[in-house]
Amino acid sequence: MREVRLIGPEGEQIGVVATAEALEKARAAALDLVEVASQANPPVVKIMDYGRFKYEQRKRDRAAQKKARSSEIKRIRLTPKIGAHDFQTKSKMIYVFLEEGHKVKIEMWFRGRENAHPELGRLILDRLAEYVAEVAAVDRPPMMEGRNMVMVLNPKK
Repeated sequence: MREVRLIGPEGEQIGVVATAEALEKARAAALDLVEVASQANPPVVKIMDYGRFKYEQRKRDRAAQKKARSSEIKRIRLTPKIGAHDFQTKSKMIYVFLEEGHKVKIEMWFRGRENAHPELGRLILDRLAEYVAEVAAVDRPPMMEGRNMVMVLNPKK
């Protein structure tokens, strides 16, 4: 008969016992006998509620997943002709995103004759970077990408 190292339901070491005896103790406690380390010599088994263990493991996995994807890239589009109030509204949104820990990609969108004056867009993006300077660092300074000028802000830790 094969022997196993048994761990009790409270985590206490019971010792090396026969497999049948370990099963008997698990049934007496109305719990499951779960193999924890099969490579060990002798194998390690634990008396536990397996359904509850799986439930808690799923909860831990979901919590870890939430933390893992907490940092996504938020995108904001502006034009060089943005009004003062619209600028305030957009900059407040960007500020909130950065405080939440998200990266923010700001695109200055040039149309038609606006393409002839990219310096106007750069001024607006620089003013925006100044506004959020206490919570953000400029990851990528304003650069033209086709018809758009793009700037990326990273939240400060």
